[in-house]
Amino acid sequence: MQAEQQLSKTLKPRHLSMIAIAGVIGAGLFVGSGAAIQQAGPGILVAYAAAGLVVILVMRMLGEMAAAHPETGSFSTYADKALGRWAGFSIGWLYAWFWIIVLGVEATAGAAIMHRWVPGVDQWQWALVLMVLLTLTNVASVKSYGEFEFWFASVKVAAIIVFLLLGVTAILGFLPGVDAPGLANLTGNGGFFPNGPGAVLAGVLVVVFSFFGAEIATIAAGESENPVDAVKKAVKSTVWRILVFYIGSVAIVVTLLPWNDASVAKSPYVAVIELFGIPGAGTIMDVVVLTSVLSCLNSGLYTASRMLFSLSTRGDAPKSWRKISKRGVPVSAVLASTVVGFVTVGLNYLSPDKVFLFMVNTSGAIALFVWLVIATSQLILRRRMGAAARELELKMWFFPYLTWLSIAAIMALIVGMIIVPQTREALLLSVALAALVVAIGVFRYRKGGVKRPGAEVLEAEPGDKVSSRP
Repeated sequence: MQAEQQLSKTLKPRHLSMIAIAGVIGAGLFVGSGAAIQQAGPGILVAYAAAGLVVILVMRMLGEMAAAHPETGSFSTYADKALGRWAGFSIGWLYAWFWIIVLGVEATAGAAIMHRWVPGVDQWQWALVLMVLLTLTNVASVKSYGEFEFWFASVKVAAIIVFLLLGVTAILGFLPGVDAPGLANLTGNGGFFPNGPGAVLAGVLVVVFSFFGAEIATIAAGESENPVDAVKKAVKSTVWRILVFYIGSVAIVVTLLPWNDASVAKSPYVAVIELFGIPGAGTIMDVVVLTSVLSCLNSGLYTASRMLFSLSTRGDAPKSWRKISKRGVPVSAVLASTVVGFVTVGLNYLSPDKVFLFMVNTSGAIALFVWLVIATSQLILRRRMGAAARELELKMWFFPYLTWLSIAAIMALIVGMIIVPQTREALLLSVALAALVVAIGVFRYRKGGVKRPGAEVLEAEPGDKVSSRP
């Protein structure tokens, strides 16, 4: 697409590496993991491993398509070709909506921390400052986004690495003042599965959404100097990122502290830092969480704007959103993303328990919808390729068996959201929103009535040339 070729290609390998890492390290790991541990006990490690496996498989499938043909629209453009124009339209808009809602959530979370530090400034004013700051960063250039994300991610990675090193030292009994716990906290207090296997299955639903964001690297790859290599590295590193950062750090928490300790539910990482005897544990974690929030704001705005830009280039969004500045930034798409972001921030203060909560719940299951579309698209596109699939630089493992297994696992998670009362409302509202968007997409493209810009490219046969389209 001609419009996409004008995007700046200034993201460097170090930017992409950190963007890939930052995508799976959010505030949910540092804060939300406490509720998950309280729900399932030490068995939550099984939930993290199961959810992580699904994400690893989904990223491998997405990586196969993205390495063959990097696109700013990523899975939305692949859904276009695999399932039909209505599918690319629908999943693109749902994905953009998810990240636009995230802007309001994260801006509010960051503002709460800033207000604790500087109570003289109202919380809504801090939320406004954070939104404006990250908007200016994204409007300036894609390189400025990459630099901010690089340093945000560096802080998070450094914090987790220090946490892991101190944790392993404490578990081995080499940390002064901390007794080696052995297996007491893993097997005591009710055992490894104190609340039964059912709690672990419910825990999967809690933790699975913590991994959403890993796919951002495949979207950002379209603005890198070497997109194919960037995608391959990001996908291949997903395994160790999940194993080390998530499962490794949570394993340290449940090994060092009893799972039912009140401090674990409140803030597991703060509780462990206090166990180490490090002063100012709460403040340290506030800094790390604030960094995670800013990182999520930065990436959320970038991701939403690029998806809106991609939709625009394909005729699925206003034409003005495809305009690109001299610095290679789709400024109109960035500003369009922030408009709703600013509105959600306002609604969070005006009506946090009604309107804002309703909007958040409409995005509650979008991650599962995105993963389902990725898996289905890969299954269809790979089969269309036939013998040409041998030339792919990055392949899905044991195709099609693991692809079908992934689809079954995602469907099971969706069914699980119906069964578990705490997630039922979010699923129903997400399904209602998805049904509305799909209905619009089907109506818009009934009988092939609307021709998109660049449709002739999307309609090329995948078996013709691997390098042009997976």
